[in-house]
Amino acid sequence: MTDASALPGQPRGVVRSGPATARAVNVLAPNASAMTLDGTNTWLLAEPDSDLAVVIDPGPLDEGHLRAVVDAAERAGRRVALTLLTHGHPDHAEGAARFAELTGTKVRALDPALRLGDEGLAAGDVVTVGGLELRVVPTPGHTSDSLCFHLPADRAVLTGDTVLGRGTTVVAHPDGRLGDYLDSLRRLRSLAVDDGVHTVLPGHGPVLEDAQGVVEYYLAHRAHRLAQVETAVEDGHGTPGEVVAHVYADVDRALWPAAELSVRAQLDYLREHGII
Repeated sequence: MTDASALPGQPRGVVRSGPATARAVNVLAPNASAMTLDGTNTWLLAEPDSDLAVVIDPGPLDEGHLRAVVDAAERAGRRVALTLLTHGHPDHAEGAARFAELTGTKVRALDPALRLGDEGLAAGDVVTVGGLELRVVPTPGHTSDSLCFHLPADRAVLTGDTVLGRGTTVVAHPDGRLGDYLDSLRRLRSLAVDDGVHTVLPGHGPVLEDAQGVVEYYLAHRAHRLAQVETAVEDGHGTPGEVVAHVYADVDRALWPAAELSVRAQLDYLREHGII
């Protein structure tokens, strides 16, 4: 068995519902799949002495899961006061409207179409609830509306799908763009290097203990894949499907449709930079 400390980001291991840091509790959604890994991590955040909580990514429209999130807050003597979204993919956001009904909360997101209430989210915003402070970090690339949330008190960052707890994420072309994604990874690296962030609370997969290590791995992985795609095109693999079959031959075929999205984003990037 591989030692988790030797893996990118030093994952904790088993993904389960429960406390992850002093201020973050995971409520794991029952939507495990090849794309969602163990399921969506719905994060319940609060200051230790506060009776107010924030929920990030209520997850799919699953009544049992949404009520489990409310129950987790109530067992801790807390009321959910605000709902935030990292991005609009259904496995993170589909349940938001129903969750707002259950909790009476507003929903804040970058995309106006996902908001319930007047306030959205933007770069540099600081969200405070019951003494808890979250800083909004724009991280487009996986999608154009992707955000991360910096939790300074726990030296942690909640990454949605921008960084996963296991494996790597998809650049969801055409909405997602590789250049934006690389810039977002560099922004997260700065959080680790300059702001002391060490814990990654991802949207899927286990908690990571080495934020800088996993971001460096992601950057190296993207550079390697980009070089492979460039070589594949030079060798005559002209369509995205042909590139996927050549470059991702060692990847489960069930993931090839997602890989093709990333390949299309990589091809766009190479063309924009005059490389192919």
